[in-house]
Amino acid sequence: MLAVFMVITVLVKMDTSTWTQCFFVVTIVCVVIVSSASTILSSSIFGLTGCFPMKNSQALISGQAMGGTVSAVASVVDLAAAADVTDSALAYFLTADVFIIVCIVVYLILPKLEYSRYYMRSHKGSTHPAGVLPSTYLEEVDESQGITNSSFPAKGTSDQNIPPLRPILKKTAVLGFCVFYVFFISIIIFPSISSSIESVNKDSGSLWSNKYFIPLTSFLLYNFADWCGRQITAWIQAPGPKSKLLPALVVLRTLSLPLFMLCNYQPRSHIKMVIFNKDVYPAVFIALLGLSNGYLGTLAIIYGPKILPKELAEATGVVMTFYLTLGLALGSACSILLVHLI
Repeated sequence: MLAVFMVITVLVKMDTSTWTQCFFVVTIVCVVIVSSASTILSSSIFGLTGCFPMKNSQALISGQAMGGTVSAVASVVDLAAAADVTDSALAYFLTADVFIIVCIVVYLILPKLEYSRYYMRSHKGSTHPAGVLPSTYLEEVDESQGITNSSFPAKGTSDQNIPPLRPILKKTAVLGFCVFYVFFISIIIFPSISSSIESVNKDSGSLWSNKYFIPLTSFLLYNFADWCGRQITAWIQAPGPKSKLLPALVVLRTLSLPLFMLCNYQPRSHIKMVIFNKDVYPAVFIALLGLSNGYLGTLAIIYGPKILPKELAEATGVVMTFYLTLGLALGSACSILLVHLI
């Protein structure tokens, strides 16, 4: 990721007008590499935090939303300053380079901290190699979670370095659906639909309706609400992992789709009716979308590794990230269809 971002940083100041097609190809390749590396990084970090207390997983997820909020604030500040777009891009990518370097350094420091070493030892066991389940565990019955020794491969019957994926998927099915559907609904709306909702007073010519309405109500408000929702889970963790209310609230977010579709989305091709014809409506809707995304999504993700034995926490964290990525991927595809529907 650092190598790609450094390449992009250099390209910002280069004149690419004479090799537009080649520049486009380079850009797409960079996007593919960064996206793939980001997915591997996120999955690995989520899996790693599964070994730690729940508060650490919550902090990681809150940090992601904080990054989005900081980017949205920077975008608004840059818009107000009306700086040269090239200088702005250079500042953005230089900032990204610095943050990636900081992340690399602190990650290398992590195994040296007594706090992290304690939980990593506790997770892996002092007498067992990484990824190998102790035989005593294989003989135990976790009645509280309904997991028996028959749920996992017996010693010597399969590769012990490979986590038993089937029971993990089975036990996290409901929570996995919650993670998937939360981000599926959110990515359909944000940003493809929310960023095309214009102020009903756009013809007035004011700075608010023409310049700041979309950056503030769509990007900044959503990211800030998402951050708040994730942060709230540090103090409130309800409903619980086995509650039927959690998936019910997740499914209830489907109502967000018609609400946004009936705002002042432009241009409109098929649905001509605009019911919510005041600027306050999309602001309230985007705040609720971000808040529910942060709160419900974080709960489902951090619950996953905690409902299985600690020996499977890391693998479960990776599985929860898979559900998240799947929701984003399918939601992105469906957002294109919804935009054409409007």
